Amino acid sequence: MQGDLTMTLGRRGRIVLVTVALLLAGLALWGFAIIRKGFSAREEPGRAEAFAARKLRRMAAPAGARQLRNPVPASGEVLARARAHFADHCAICHGNDGKGKTAIGQNLYPKAPDMSGRETQSLSDGELFYTIKNGVRLSGMPAWGGDTAGDDRESWELVRFVRHLPSISPLELAEMRALNPKSREELDEEEAERRFLEGSETPKRSVPSTGHHH
Repeated sequence: MQGDLTMTLGRRGRIVLVTVALLLAGLALWGFAIIRKGFSAREEPGRAEAFAARKLRRMAAPAGARQLRNPVPASGEVLARARAHFADHCAICHGNDGKGKTAIGQNLYPKAPDMSGRETQSLSDGELFYTIKNGVRLSGMPAWGGDTAGDDRESWELVRFVRHLPSISPLELAEMRALNPKSREELDEEEAERRFLEGSETPKRSVPSTGHHH
């Protein structure tokens, strides 16, 4: 009997050792690949890395935060405020529709998530609030919320807007486009058109830049 137990423990010990060895070998290969290729934000995360990133995203919010309920009632006024806030502060990375298909959002590492999709919509209101307020380390998501009750309310209103993203209308998206921050080229073009209408000069159309902006 004791011999059988010893054999069983011996087998388990060997399995554990083999498993640890394989993990260490995998980490060594991953490290070697990084040394050879570098760690570029242009690369698409692999399945294992994407899985780990999703897990870390959920772990970013403490257990207590997941149970929080949104104290801000849903209303048209709340959504209008949150929509304007999102268009001005968040859309540059996430897009007005929350899908993350923007120049910045697609060049982050990891890329900006589709906030209208299942991965984000399956988070609790408390998790969304905590992410907006505190950001996510090792990602492009900054901490937006301050320490005042007013700041918390803005974050909760944004949670309402995130919940609304799957059903956002074309009319709302058009309204948001008018509220998006303008680029330097757009501002220069508007100024040139204003001067033309005042009769001071011929309007100039800005040529889209092909360079990189930082």
